[in-house]
Amino acid sequence: MKREGIPLVLSLILLPPLFAQEPDRGTPPPSGPLPMMKLPPIQRGRLSNGLPFLLMEKHDVPLVEIRMIIEAGTAAEEVGMFGVASLTAALLTEGAGKHDAQGLADALDFLGVRLSVSAGLHTTAVSLSTPLSKLDDALALFTDVIRRPLFDEKELERIRKDRLTALRQWHDEPRVIATILFNRLLYGETHPYGRIPTGMEKDLRSLTVPTIRSFYEEHYHAGTATLVVVGDVNPMEFLAKCESAFGDWEARPAQRVETAVRKTQQPTRITIVHKPTAVQSEIRIGYIGAERTSPDYAALLVLNTILGGSFASRLNQNLREKHGYTYGARSSFSFRRAAGPFLAATAVQTDVTDKAVRECINELESIRLPVSREELERAKRYIACTYIQNFETAGHTADELGELVEFLLPDDTFTSFIDRILAVTIEDVRQAAEKYFDTDHLEIVVVGDRNEIEPGLRSLRLGKIRILDSEDVLGKRPG
Repeated sequence: MKREGIPLVLSLILLPPLFAQEPDRGTPPPSGPLPMMKLPPIQRGRLSNGLPFLLMEKHDVPLVEIRMIIEAGTAAEEVGMFGVASLTAALLTEGAGKHDAQGLADALDFLGVRLSVSAGLHTTAVSLSTPLSKLDDALALFTDVIRRPLFDEKELERIRKDRLTALRQWHDEPRVIATILFNRLLYGETHPYGRIPTGMEKDLRSLTVPTIRSFYEEHYHAGTATLVVVGDVNPMEFLAKCESAFGDWEARPAQRVETAVRKTQQPTRITIVHKPTAVQSEIRIGYIGAERTSPDYAALLVLNTILGGSFASRLNQNLREKHGYTYGARSSFSFRRAAGPFLAATAVQTDVTDKAVRECINELESIRLPVSREELERAKRYIACTYIQNFETAGHTADELGELVEFLLPDDTFTSFIDRILAVTIEDVRQAAEKYFDTDHLEIVVVGDRNEIEPGLRSLRLGKIRILDSEDVLGKRPG
């Protein structure tokens, strides 16, 4: 009897109370407290040759992240040398010091470290991620890559062929075509914000090792560089190592390359890039926006989060959830030293291209009206809660410190960020939208099948329409 009763008792215990209240699944749970972010102090100084450094200690894991940020981006290129900044950066890791390309790759693999180089619009960053136990050997390779690159002719030819192949493939990539053309229409073919960073075919074929070495010698020196360090280091010991590696690196006078941007009042126009039989259309809509140092920065972040910067944004809810035109729609401000582009982007089914363009513009117009209190608070919490992710690892933190270097931002930028976001008001968002959003002067790019989408786009009567093909954007396919 006892044996039979035990399962019955257990089953009664495990059953929910007869009158237990069902959870309310129609209302989201209340938001928890905002995360608190505490960062170690930023330590600044200079090596004996004047090379500035930013250092932040993080001792939670035995890793070190190092960045050498150099004023050698696309904006530093002269006419006739477009693409040289990107090509120079790519060649830095293709042989340096006593190692050829394969030898350098093997040495890095043996140590278990990551070393990469990326050229941006204004700067080139050489990045090293290493275990603390391998720091000395890794730092030696890092120094060779920066100070003693080989610029091997064979490696140049290999990279050139790879990039020409990519350029050929881009003719079949509507997303790439749309983005390249959109930037070009906003800024022009010769402006660094309007160019292809890797260069067009004629640029790629004209660049030589002497040209690349000349660019390197002019722009790679201690007078154009800043060292950023985050990780498990003793500052005094580590800086002694850096002094040994870079203290005698020549520091010549140099100026930051600032890029002027002229905003025009070009009436709204549509450019169609014809891709026969395309089953969907790539859409880009926007204009020149704001620079990173704009006093409207926080308000614009909140505004864009509401408009198209999150899954719950107006654009995505409209085009994806309400109408089913697309898998996703987004918008963004690219904050740069000079005013970068504002962009609304999506890819939609061909037969709803005109409807999707109309809905995008409707959202750009309605964001100029006061947003709701609920939208405002949700956007501010979203930004505040996700911001801390930028500092989860030493590598992420080093990248954020690089922003201070890139834009000459104050050291309290990170610690004051959330407070500045939370201080944004409905009126701040409205004024920012009024200042930066002008639907009478839009640049609209649509890549798709002209025969299917042109009639509908013309019926919108938004502005003049012109027709291009991929060769008008990218040139002829490289042979």
